[in-house]
Parts: sequence; C-alpha cells; structure tokens
Amino acid sequence: MSFVTVRDLFQSYGGRPILERVNLDVPEGEFVSIVGASGCGKSTFLRLLLAEERPSRGEIRIEAQPPAQEPGRERGIVFQRYSVFPHMTVRDNVVAAEAFPARWGRLGRAAARAARDRAQQTLERIGLGHMGEAWPAQLSGGMQQRLAIAQALTARPRILLLDEPFGALDPGTRLAMHDFLAELRAETRMTVFMVSHDLEEAFKLGDRVIVFDKPRWDPTDPGAYGATITYDFDARNGGIPFQTIPSTRLTEETHVLQPA
Repeated sequence: MSFVTVRDLFQSYGGRPILERVNLDVPEGEFVSIVGASGCGKSTFLRLLLAEERPSRGEIRIEAQPPAQEPGRERGIVFQRYSVFPHMTVRDNVVAAEAFPARWGRLGRAAARAARDRAQQTLERIGLGHMGEAWPAQLSGGMQQRLAIAQALTARPRILLLDEPFGALDPGTRLAMHDFLAELRAETRMTVFMVSHDLEEAFKLGDRVIVFDKPRWDPTDPGAYGATITYDFDARNGGIPFQTIPSTRLTEETHVLQPA
C-alpha cells in the first residue's frame, strides 16, 4: 500500500521546467535513495515532498490525505549544510527536537530531565558526548552536521528528507552516522528520502534507488525539458530494476550506475 503517492508532478521556475511527469509510490518505512546529475531537480523534489514548495502541476499525497499546504512536524529535513539553533547548547539542540510537539515547545520538569538524559545518550552515539555544554559555534562543520542529523532523527518524523547529509563528514564518521541512521529507522519505521551523489552510499542505505534524468534533450536549448524518474532500482535485490524508462539521453553518472 502506498504511503507517499506522487502523481504527474511538474515543477517550473519562471517558465523553465525542472521536473516533469514524476510518478512514484512508496510504502511506509521504505528508504528511497535519489541520485542523478547536478541540476536535475533532486533537491527540488525534496522541497516538494517537504511542502516547502507547491508543484506547477500534479500532487503529492501522504496516506491519501489532501496535499499539504506547508511543512509540518511529520516531515523532517537535513540539508547539505548544517542548520542548528546557535543560541542553544549542543545538548539542548537535541532536547528541542523532543519538545517541538509539546505545548509552547516546553517540557515539564520530569520530562525535561528524561529528555536531557536521552539527548546525552544520543550525543554519545554520534561521538559528541563530551560537547553537550558547548555552543554550536564551538563545533567544527562536521560536528555541527552530526548534531543537525541527530536533532532531525530525535524528532522522529514520519518522513525524513536528507539532502546529501553526509557530504561534510570524514569517512569514519560517515560510517558511524550510517549505523546511527539505520538503528533509528529500525526503531521508528520512518520513511526516508535521501539525495546522494555517492552511489555506493545510495545502494548501501536505500531499499530502492531512483534516478532522475532528462529523457528528452534538446542540444540547442538544454533547459527546454525537465527531469523525471528514469530508473527505479531494488537496492535490496542486487539492483534489479523495478522499472526502466527508455531515455534518449542518459548522463555519464546514470551509465555507470551499478550497485556496490
């Protein structure tokens, strides 16, 4: 049964098409990795899923409900560049994720103590246990990105949107964050959409890998057409395609797409 349903989605900016004829059905709890050449609309698609933007045509429905008019707490996002609350300590940034649903964003005394204990445990899991009382400005860029990811996961949204979230991390930390994400997914059954330029990472983490590309291409006017889903791979079954859409032009990245 489809949890996220995308039907005949088009998006244009100033008359310039970015996405066209995008259709997708995703069951709840699935991890969808999104790959494709730069500028082919992957981040635009995430913003549409977040309901930060409205499509030019078509719709996105969650559990068959009417399309969202604006972002809500059920959808969380982590951007490529970290985004945390600079006026809160590292630990309080994680606690805030639990407080979002509470009235006025405040937890009672006992609930706040429990949330701080859980936040400290989370920080230990991502290698920031010693930085709980520090301010975000005192962290490196990679540390702030880990904090942003932890904050988003702690909020336990039903849909988590990740826009190249591990790009600023060193290889060892990236692997640790992969494990952290996998553990939280197993606990919450959240549905995840992740944009990545790392094909090995896309196949490692995703249940399926979808490719955005332009099936129609005018060499005299490269911006004449938008991108759509040209391939849909089952990442848990050796990369067997769910569907293949013939394309008159595939990018070099698509040609070399193979599961790790």
